[in-house]
Amino acid sequence: MSRTITRRSFLTQSALVGIGLAAAACGQPAQPAPAPAKAEPTKAPAPTAAPVATKAPEPTAAPAATKAAAPTAAPAAAAAGKYKEAPALAELVKAGKLPPVDQRLPKNPKLVNEMPEKFLKLEVGKYGGVIRTASTSPTFDAEAFCAQNEPLINTPAVLGEEFYPNILETYSISPDFKEYTFKLREGLKWSDGKPVTTADVSFAIEDVLFNKEITNDVPTWLKAGNNPKSNPPKYDKVDDFTWKMTFDEPYGGFEYQVAVSGWRSYVELLKPAHYLKPFHKKYAEEAKLKAEIEKIKVETWVQLFTRKDITNWEFQQQDALEFPRLYPWLLTALDKSSITCERNPYYFKVDAAGQQLPYLDKLIGQILADVETQALKIMAGEVDFSARFATLVKMPLYKENEKNGYKVQIATDHVTHSDVFLNQTYKDENWRTVVRNKKFRQALNMAIDRKEVLDAVYYGYADMPTWVPSEFDPKKAMQILDEIGLNKKDSEGFRLGPDGKTFLIPFEYATQDPTFQPCVQIIAENWKAIGLKTTLKVIDNALWGQRNAANELQATMLWAWPIYYGGDLGQNRWCPLWWRWIDTRGRDGEEPPAEIKAMLEMLLSVGGLPPKQALQRLEEVKKLHYDLICWMPPLENIRQPMIINAKYGNVPQTDKVMGIAVDFAAEQLYMKS
Repeated sequence: MSRTITRRSFLTQSALVGIGLAAAACGQPAQPAPAPAKAEPTKAPAPTAAPVATKAPEPTAAPAATKAAAPTAAPAAAAAGKYKEAPALAELVKAGKLPPVDQRLPKNPKLVNEMPEKFLKLEVGKYGGVIRTASTSPTFDAEAFCAQNEPLINTPAVLGEEFYPNILETYSISPDFKEYTFKLREGLKWSDGKPVTTADVSFAIEDVLFNKEITNDVPTWLKAGNNPKSNPPKYDKVDDFTWKMTFDEPYGGFEYQVAVSGWRSYVELLKPAHYLKPFHKKYAEEAKLKAEIEKIKVETWVQLFTRKDITNWEFQQQDALEFPRLYPWLLTALDKSSITCERNPYYFKVDAAGQQLPYLDKLIGQILADVETQALKIMAGEVDFSARFATLVKMPLYKENEKNGYKVQIATDHVTHSDVFLNQTYKDENWRTVVRNKKFRQALNMAIDRKEVLDAVYYGYADMPTWVPSEFDPKKAMQILDEIGLNKKDSEGFRLGPDGKTFLIPFEYATQDPTFQPCVQIIAENWKAIGLKTTLKVIDNALWGQRNAANELQATMLWAWPIYYGGDLGQNRWCPLWWRWIDTRGRDGEEPPAEIKAMLEMLLSVGGLPPKQALQRLEEVKKLHYDLICWMPPLENIRQPMIINAKYGNVPQTDKVMGIAVDFAAEQLYMKS
């Protein structure tokens, strides 16, 4: 199995994909530069429209010629060599422990534009303060992950509507969507002060992604059209800051793959070569490499390298303390109860007044025992930001305790939430016979009382689904079950399966979200009412991830990320073996039935198209799924509470913004007083 799949799959299977996390999908959940803008005394200029170079063509129009995006403008204050920095860093400069800010920033710093003007009139902030998050995982804080994420290309509010250079200074796309030219910001530096150049890109691509010892197979997103059957691009270094990636087929979706899809950040295409080369067989002295392997008790140099190469998913571990990064805050301490991240002196973004970001000095992630402790921390005012883990179930309590220094705002969730997944590739023939019957899934979906879920779990803050029918008709559902042969019952009135035994739907779900339990309880009662026996079991997040990765879960509840750049219909939950077959070109997994295969291949093709065409293709996928009902979202467009320090500035005041997008824009948050 490839290194890329190995290092990502566990996290993805553990539902961090939604975060993009969001996430999933993370998603889950990303893009060229604004034109020169003048600084204003109290607010940053709104970013201008993306240049023609990066616009996707209309679905029926021929692509227009592309041009390189204009470099981001330096603020007026910066033009005179007067960049400003946090007082703590100024003291280090004065003591001779740090170069002056002008020498630490790139020639053209990124002018912050993390949120569209329709959501936020960006203000010039001031330095000082912390951002405290809270997580129940000792190895992953979803809020901190989003706050630290820095892609090569930015899409304000993670909408996938406009694209601007982020770490890049400019980029351009050829009219045929085959050639992508990227240019780094000259003078950009790693957090240890070393320059970032195309030597780091060459290392990441040629020595890691294209090295079969480390990466057995180049990931699908890096192949033409986001198709596992296609070829990876040809890589060409142009100069110390510019490189090209040329595909042999059109790849209109590569822009948002680099920008937002998978929350992959810059780490796949840009690695600190100066730090990692001593752990790579091609560059390291054999004796020193052997000593390092023995020191950390691994067996091969590949295992050593994988341990030392910290991805954005792995920032919360001991080896990340020394790893050079481009994040706004750097991990400086961690133990069993917390992580501490302090401002990166070499961070590449500034505001309209020339102040180097971030405004807040520290990010402190609290590691808590469970979600109830987490909720108590929030209500005590000891958490400055929480979107991923604040839930509508506790909305009345959140509002009651706003006196403790936070505000509760309603934002939009980027995932569907509390979705039902029945694993059609679970290795039990009796189970497969039943759940692979489309009529069985239609009956179960029809038996879900979505109005009760909406009122009791989500307090009305959601909409009826569009990916599946929302009709509630338990009588019709029972008729369908009778018609497909599930008409015999045991002594308790539960339906028997084809094997003559009571057919059981054993739900196992993780503790990631407090809404899961009340939601799955309602659904279990709904299904009991039509004669289906359902059991409920809450398991640890890590165990859930292991069981899901091993194809050991029959029924579960999690979320999906059906946004066009997310490409997540929960296929790793309802058909992991079929999806593996698609993703590995038939080398692994099981071949899906024809109608499922057609839908999955169409879903996979979405990621290779420019945004407008991708949206159209996703609608075609939706039409197929509406009939197939492969996964069951009870509701869609779910709103979520966003807990945020009442003193923070640069916070959008609309529920149209995704909570995760505010998290991604954490470097622009500041303390008003």
